[in-house]
Amino acid sequence: MRISVGRIGWHILAVLVSVVISIEHDSICDESTGACVEPTHTVIRLAKRDDELARRIAADHDMHVKGEPFLDTHYFLYHSETTRTRRHKRAIVERLDTHPAVEWVEEQRPKKRVKRDYILLDNDVHHANPFRRSVLSRDGTRRSQRQQPQSPREIPSLPFSDPLYKDQWYLHGGAVGGYDMNVRQAWLQGYAGRNVSVSILDDGIQRDHPDLAANYDPRASTDINDHDDDPTPQNNGDNKHGTRCAGEVAALAGNNQCGVGVAFKAKIGGVRMLDGAVSDSVEAASLSLNQDHIDIYSASWGPEDDGKTFDGPGPLAREAFYRGIKNGRGGKGNIFVWASGNGGSRQDSCSADGYTTSVYTLSISSATYDNHRPWYLEECPSSIATTYSSADFRQPAIVTVDVPGGCTDKHTGTSASAPLAAGIIALALEANPELTWRDMQHLVLRTANWKPLENNPGWSRNGVGRMVSNKFGYGLMDGGALVNMAKSWKTVPEQHICTYEYRLANPNPRPIVGRFQLNFTLDVNGCETGTPVIYLEHVQVHATVRYLKRGDLKLTLFSPSGTRSVLLPPRPQDFNANGFHKWPFLSVQQWGEDPRGTWLLMVESVTTNPAAAGTFHDWTLLLYGTADPAQPGDPVYSATPPTSQGVLSRVQQLTSQKRTFIKRPQAFSRVRQMPIPSGVQEQRQFVPRRPQPQSTFQQASFGQWVWDPVAQRWIWSRRIRKHEPTPPPPHRRRYKH
Repeated sequence: MRISVGRIGWHILAVLVSVVISIEHDSICDESTGACVEPTHTVIRLAKRDDELARRIAADHDMHVKGEPFLDTHYFLYHSETTRTRRHKRAIVERLDTHPAVEWVEEQRPKKRVKRDYILLDNDVHHANPFRRSVLSRDGTRRSQRQQPQSPREIPSLPFSDPLYKDQWYLHGGAVGGYDMNVRQAWLQGYAGRNVSVSILDDGIQRDHPDLAANYDPRASTDINDHDDDPTPQNNGDNKHGTRCAGEVAALAGNNQCGVGVAFKAKIGGVRMLDGAVSDSVEAASLSLNQDHIDIYSASWGPEDDGKTFDGPGPLAREAFYRGIKNGRGGKGNIFVWASGNGGSRQDSCSADGYTTSVYTLSISSATYDNHRPWYLEECPSSIATTYSSADFRQPAIVTVDVPGGCTDKHTGTSASAPLAAGIIALALEANPELTWRDMQHLVLRTANWKPLENNPGWSRNGVGRMVSNKFGYGLMDGGALVNMAKSWKTVPEQHICTYEYRLANPNPRPIVGRFQLNFTLDVNGCETGTPVIYLEHVQVHATVRYLKRGDLKLTLFSPSGTRSVLLPPRPQDFNANGFHKWPFLSVQQWGEDPRGTWLLMVESVTTNPAAAGTFHDWTLLLYGTADPAQPGDPVYSATPPTSQGVLSRVQQLTSQKRTFIKRPQAFSRVRQMPIPSGVQEQRQFVPRRPQPQSTFQQASFGQWVWDPVAQRWIWSRRIRKHEPTPPPPHRRRYKH
């Protein structure tokens, strides 16, 4: 009897193990909790749009189609309620994959996406904001000690009757020093966003709000979560984010309601897509909505800002971005505005956010009422510009509309910055509707004003003389300057892409142990023959590194002109041991430079663990730009000293004084095929690369490059730290590939 019970027990155990394996195979699991999430729906792609065929295919597989197709030929398919087991669902998807009319099929799983207004703290600490100070009022109750907006130095007669316009300090010189974003200069010229359509991708918008209804655009609106046309959010107290963002852009002026939108004559719509499971297909359907009608998409959300996440758009969302810049607005390209992130208190970096590091987005950062960095700000070289937002609870925040039908002066975070940028861009599009998506990026960085933010550390001058910062991009957006330059702007020349791929001489990945510093250089001639890049726009580095603690890695890029961009700072919260695979780090800090010369990528670790081990695999340099200056009459900047030799001399300064040079066979830089937008050409070539030295880290210099105005040159300000050499661990950790 004992034997039979034992056999039954083993059978039960085997069944439980098989169930667990089935769950893990069919779901995604959270690294920290181990909880698994099932797929929510399936997406199929047909050769061409055929709604009737899609419905027949779904019915034949005990499924049904919901909503409209997206990306022309993609359909949402849902299992019927009678299909309950995971094994049955998986078998149905496998049969769909063999259907002759189905070109592609994929189950869609939820992604973690957060709105960028609320700043969440760890559960093991008090949830009170560390920057908030409370004082006792006369009756003994506690109240926030909140600073009021500074009155403008000279208050003009307010042009609007809206009761909260006087509290919109960022629109009429109310910031410290009398600064604002200079939108009044655009208004005085008669620009208010007419004939421009903006869509807020979020948790929906209250379309009948009295301060939005007259500007509501149904063609810029839909509900992806429930697959209908009504973007109205659920009135549960949690879904007000999208409505607030919409009010910043296009709240009506002069109607005695709330405040004033930056582009108060623009058309405003909303996509309800965050009030439910957010998958790659949900994002793609939102980003691709009516791309010929919508001019600007504004998104104030992204992956978790927890200091340990690397995440970005999936293949469908990337396709939506690509189609938007290629075909949107009649071929001029949609403009995608993105909030840079709220993870500053956790030492997060927006370089780990694949939405802000996309070439196709304008990543917008935040500044406070007193012209400083807010405590939630994330740093990265992909941020192109800044608008005002909130700080701690003692300083004023952003005024906008609220649900249901109300107003608020407490809109916060980089969530508030992106819609303000979208509104300013709408003013420029009214001034010149022919601007392309690349034109707008040129205009935003050229007209941004760094002077209000100059007292913040971290500013540097790039190779063409522009001040730029990892915190604020090129500075505070200036509505008047943007409109004035837009009116006479000439369409930029055709974009080229020049790609160099670094390959190790040894085909095996290079082992890295403990605290290390590696320097890799690429000699670039700008693809001189065929489709050259002489005037830089975006610079991307795709890198693959595995390391015991990903958060200990730091990546820094030096251009031939001497511009230093920290692509990835250390992130103490990131304990992931998988590293990153061909992650697209983006920099806009070399904009306008001549790329020809020697580029240096410095990969280093700040670990204190001598046994930390990993492997360096490869990196690729992608140069986006043009063969001619962006505008007639623009100066042509060449790589003046420090040039190629200057970069190499800095390598010697930045590496240890006791170096071991390892002789290696000559390696080559190879060009890797990349998707090229319409009208863009790419030059492929092989470029020989010299072998690079490897340094032991016994004594190293740390510091930064600073401009000496007297000597008129860059000097290295450094300090010396000594480290004992660490032997490799006796057993090397193995990683899955």
